[in-house]
Amino acid sequence: MNIDQLHKTKFMRNFPYWVPVLLWMVIIYWMSTATFSSNNTASIIGPIIRFFMPAISRKEFLVIHGIIRKLAHVTEYLIFGILLFRAFRAGAEERRTWQWVFSSLAVIVLFALSDEFHQSFLPMRTASLRDVCFDISGGFLAQCVSVLWYRRLHLMPGGHGEQG
Repeated sequence: MNIDQLHKTKFMRNFPYWVPVLLWMVIIYWMSTATFSSNNTASIIGPIIRFFMPAISRKEFLVIHGIIRKLAHVTEYLIFGILLFRAFRAGAEERRTWQWVFSSLAVIVLFALSDEFHQSFLPMRTASLRDVCFDISGGFLAQCVSVLWYRRLHLMPGGHGEQG
């Protein structure tokens, strides 16, 4: 097998691991559009909160809405981080846990910064370094979960990790 065939084979083997990552990146960018601005999410979240807490004040609603929005940042980057760890691992048998973690974190930081930069150009959105911190926190949490999960699978008797 020549070097070109080897690269094509490796690419084709790893490609399925990267498809979910790329799709999730598109979803994150979509959630950074005006569709998910604070005003728009308030119109969706508001009725739900008011259903459970009909006597909530405007100030209390804004606090809860803000918390939900920040938790959304953490959650979307938690998912992104797990997908990245999985993609960098790509079913490898050799253990390069810290390489997968640091590669994932590098992508998370760069993507979070580019996501906020993207929002700075949108009329109903604002860029915020605080949001970047929430994003990175979710990505960091994902790496902790991924490492613990990976180690648990590989330290169990007969554990071989995910297949594929």
